[in-house]
Amino acid sequence: MSDNQLRIVWIYPDLLSTYGDQGNALVVERRARQRGLDVARLDVRSDQPIPTSGDIYLIGGGEDRPQRLAAERLRRDGGLNRAVENGAIVFSVCAGYQILGHEFINDLGQREPGLGLLDVVSTRGEGARCVGDVLGDIDPRLGLPPLTGFENHQGVTHVGPSARPLAQVRFGNGNGTGDGTEGAYNDTVFGTYMHGPVLARNPLIADLLLKLALDVNALPPTDDRWYEALRNERIAAAQQPA
Repeated sequence: MSDNQLRIVWIYPDLLSTYGDQGNALVVERRARQRGLDVARLDVRSDQPIPTSGDIYLIGGGEDRPQRLAAERLRRDGGLNRAVENGAIVFSVCAGYQILGHEFINDLGQREPGLGLLDVVSTRGEGARCVGDVLGDIDPRLGLPPLTGFENHQGVTHVGPSARPLAQVRFGNGNGTGDGTEGAYNDTVFGTYMHGPVLARNPLIADLLLKLALDVNALPPTDDRWYEALRNERIAAAQQPA
């Protein structure tokens, strides 16, 4: 990788890519290239060290045992924490979202330490699994249109004082706490339960990651007709009676 490349790192595709979340890496890479940016994408398997020089790190969802293995290896490796200390941007989904928090419940029913990069704590819900399309309003501070995604989780995630909910849901469960929140974020770290892939449904979130990584306020326009068609279809689906 050269110094002037935008470096995108997809973390542990062998453990955390069960629900097609690798599409998020593809969307970020494509939207960067559409703006003429020089992009280098690195897919890092769980037996490889996490590089600390990346600009944007993406981590997806997975089953319970792979989630525990991923958390153990990321804690032992320490590279993602060091990258965040260096100013890197992180976007995480579902199991990855839980891993970035302080702790979650693993496949053995035990409390598993997370990476502490996001002020959230995850437990396991006692009720029905959260499954279905979600529609929500993203925190106005981020200046983004409504969030659309697909949730499939048993987790309940509580957002602490040093993080903010990513969105308030209109339809769906989100964090599962009953308070209408979905996801969480701080200055450089984002987490959500949304699949879809979520960045294909919400391309302006991908653009936000790019702007943060590049430290710019705006990006050149690009053709969003395909994304808008997908968004409109899924937003309409979320509002249909169950």
